[in-house]
Amino acid sequence: MKHNKLTSIIFIFFISLLLSQQALAISPAEKLDNAVNMSIDKFKRDVPGADKFLSDVKGYLVFPSILKGGFVFGAGYGEGALRIEGETKQYYSIASASVGFQAGAQQSSMVIAFITEESLNNFINSDGWEAGVDGTITISHWGASKDITSISYEKPIVAFIFNTKGLMASVSINGIKFRKIIPQ
Repeated sequence: MKHNKLTSIIFIFFISLLLSQQALAISPAEKLDNAVNMSIDKFKRDVPGADKFLSDVKGYLVFPSILKGGFVFGAGYGEGALRIEGETKQYYSIASASVGFQAGAQQSSMVIAFITEESLNNFINSDGWEAGVDGTITISHWGASKDITSISYEKPIVAFIFNTKGLMASVSINGIKFRKIIPQ
């Protein structure tokens, strides 16, 4: 009788352990969405007017962590999500390779906002979109106290680079390739 109770308790314990591990398991897409959410929250905290700005654009890509490094030859990579009306619609990778004056390593976050419906649709309908070839992206420069909703954007796609760590003696967004992905 005692043996049956002990076996039952051990069985229940292991079943509970397995169920709790399954409940704690998070898919790569959920993990990426969580990182995107944290980046959006930081962007809204650090950039005056960001909340209103993002609610007014047609869609935006968020890359929570883009790693770049190089010395003469450089490379960069990150993964992110396209949000339309605040909801993830698709996942993308961003990759770049370059040759020229550059040195260092850097990690940063980026939000790319699509101001017009046309620019968003061109991006969504492309099969491998390249900045500078398939569309021009303006890198926004704003002061610490400047509200980004007060800036007039002349191009239909605007990038905000923030949360930068490290030092890289080169800044360019042209040549960066975007590809649809399924988070792994």
